[in-house]
Amino acid sequence: MKRLINGLLVIVLVMGVFFWGAQPSQAAESTYRNNADVMLQTEFGAKIDLNNTNVRAFRKLRGFYPVLAQKIVSNAPYKNVKDVLNIPGLSETQKERLQANLDAFTVLDAVDVFTEGDDRLNNGIYD
Repeated sequence: MKRLINGLLVIVLVMGVFFWGAQPSQAAESTYRNNADVMLQTEFGAKIDLNNTNVRAFRKLRGFYPVLAQKIVSNAPYKNVKDVLNIPGLSETQKERLQANLDAFTVLDAVDVFTEGDDRLNNGIYD
């Protein structure tokens, strides 16, 4: 009986080491990628994406945060960058700021990982 238990223990240990040390294949890794990972490989990080970025991203542009940024986020989605100029209720100053910064924006398809809930208006990060 002692030999049987020792034999089973050796088998379990060998199998544990084998499966613990096994690395996932590249195909398996690609199945674990989510929409956020895919977006980070686009111009999403280089420009402000009008359809996916939250209001805090607009802080780097003078005069956008928080009022104009909230208008932009609240009126998304946009089909192209120039659609942002058609937001109802914009003042002339706001339109001029938008026009002057159109090259800082991009429009990508809205992705639920970035747009679900109220995180685009208030993501809970305060500094």
